Amino acid sequence: MIRFEPERCKAIIFDMDGVLLDSERIAYDIGRQICEDMNLPWRHEVAMQMIGRNSREFESLLKGAYGDDFPVAEHQQEFGRRYEALIAEGRVPQKPGVDAFFARLDEIGLRRVVATSTRRSRALPKLEAAGLLARLDGVVAGDEVIRGKPAPDIFLAAAELLGRRADECTVIEDSNAGVRGALAAGAQVVMVPDMLLPAPDLAATRISILPSLDAVRRLFDAL
Repeated sequence: MIRFEPERCKAIIFDMDGVLLDSERIAYDIGRQICEDMNLPWRHEVAMQMIGRNSREFESLLKGAYGDDFPVAEHQQEFGRRYEALIAEGRVPQKPGVDAFFARLDEIGLRRVVATSTRRSRALPKLEAAGLLARLDGVVAGDEVIRGKPAPDIFLAAAELLGRRADECTVIEDSNAGVRGALAAGAQVVMVPDMLLPAPDLAATRISILPSLDAVRRLFDAL
């Protein structure tokens, strides 16, 4: 694990699902339940591969796992209906430690944006319902870049939105795809695992790994 260098950090780029919002288990459970209701195959390892990925990749992933006759459009349509109902009801909560972390960033004057694989039309309502949208300096969504994570595109766009180079930004991610994309962009990365364990190569050499946002916040206490 590399040593985190807070003095390098001029701005923060947050992933959304699994970092700011406790949403990945909700999405996982909805996807599994839809497969059961529609009498479709479902495997845990396939669901795990979808974490951190752009929805444009879901068709190839699902059909690659389950065959060309898997009804991706129908599954995704029903997923959207159920998931967005929960968003509208305010049932996608913040992850522990978000409020205190944002308060600390306000104290030291660090700006922050979200870089999420979720499309903008879904991401903004989620952040708004959780009380976070107004506390951000911007959002870059998965449908606003050509290549999704693990490509660096979304992190480069987020750094540009902040008026910074990527190497001046610290990315906080929970997924291996997101970590790889942030590293490819040249950013400093802190991983806070949620449902996915760090990939062995990343865990061994490339990133700082911490158990919670409170632990990440404490890295900034010296600033």
